[in-house]
Amino acid sequence: MSPLSRLLAALVTVSLIGAACATKEGATAGGSSTVEEVPNETTTPAETKPQLQKLSPPENFTVMIPGEPQAQRGEVAIPGGKVQTAAWTSNVEGVLYSISTADYPEKVVAANPASAFLNEGKNGLVNQLKGTLKSEEDVTLQGYPGKAFTVSSDSGEVRARNFLVGPRLYTLLVLYNPSIGAPQADEFLSSLELINPPPAVTPASAATADGGTPAVDAGTPDADAGTAPATDAGTPDAGTAKPRK
Repeated sequence: MSPLSRLLAALVTVSLIGAACATKEGATAGGSSTVEEVPNETTTPAETKPQLQKLSPPENFTVMIPGEPQAQRGEVAIPGGKVQTAAWTSNVEGVLYSISTADYPEKVVAANPASAFLNEGKNGLVNQLKGTLKSEEDVTLQGYPGKAFTVSSDSGEVRARNFLVGPRLYTLLVLYNPSIGAPQADEFLSSLELINPPPAVTPASAATADGGTPAVDAGTPDADAGTAPATDAGTPDAGTAKPRK
């Protein structure tokens, strides 16, 4: 498994699966961690469902999330350096909501296209849950690339969205019993707003392919040096052309 997949697995384990297992083990005598064991009568009527509240952490984003999210921050070492992680998770009536961030070194992000992070984030979650990809589509957030997907597993169904914003990967997750549903999932998943987001990181491969900045910088001296010779060489040609008429 790649470093990115391992990181996603760690994030999911800490912020999603770990919380789900702890909740289910405390609620059931058999210690089972499956969402399917949540009885239908625990669903909250629409008129009394918990209110969404705005989460505004120092990581420069806001999101509307139900319940009282618990924050966890950490650091993960990868071959390209260290990744700063943060996750906020809440459990409301058997539905688990989680948003996490992973701040990578820019050189790591520049070494790969955005699709590599988004796809490995998706694959890492599928593998961690031992689930099946049910659907996926490309999405954007304030111009940044993302992916929305749904995973079915024995732990329940997961709806998720990943976004790569500069060197940061955002992951929003909702884990729920498909027979019950998650009435606030759409509001949560679509509520992420970025505050003063950084510019997108340009993959090194793209710069190499189109010549990019290095070609422009290297070309400036050549243009200056070539202007005089080209003009001088061209003038005599114009002059010698007149006698030939």
